[in-house]
Amino acid sequence: MDTVLLCRLDAVPDGGACVASTGRSDDVVVVRRGQRAWAYLNRCPHFSVCLDYEPGDVLTYDAQVLMCAHHSALFRFEDGHCIEGPCAGAALTPVAVQVVDGEVRCWSP
Repeated sequence: MDTVLLCRLDAVPDGGACVASTGRSDDVVVVRRGQRAWAYLNRCPHFSVCLDYEPGDVLTYDAQVLMCAHHSALFRFEDGHCIEGPCAGAALTPVAVQVVDGEVRCWSP
C-alpha cells in the first residue's frame, strides 16, 4: 500500500501544528510532540469549519492541544478529543500517520 508524504517532522514545531495536503479534497492538520506526530482532518466537529482561520495557520496551546480558530474549541493532540468549547465531548477525525525516516506519512484519509 502506498503512503503519502504529508511533511517532514522537523517542519512541524515541537508542540505545534501545520496544515498538509494529502492530494485529495481534505487537508489535514499534523501536530507534533517530540518525535511523535498525529494528524486529523482539518475540520472542526462544530459546524464543520476548518481549524485554521488564516490558511495554514493552526493554533496550539501549551504544546498540548489544538485550538479551533473560529470557536476556540480545544482538542488533545493524542486523540483529537475536544476537552473544552462548543463541541466538548466530540472529536476530530483521525488520519493514520507514521513517522518514517523523519517524514510524516499517511494512508488515504
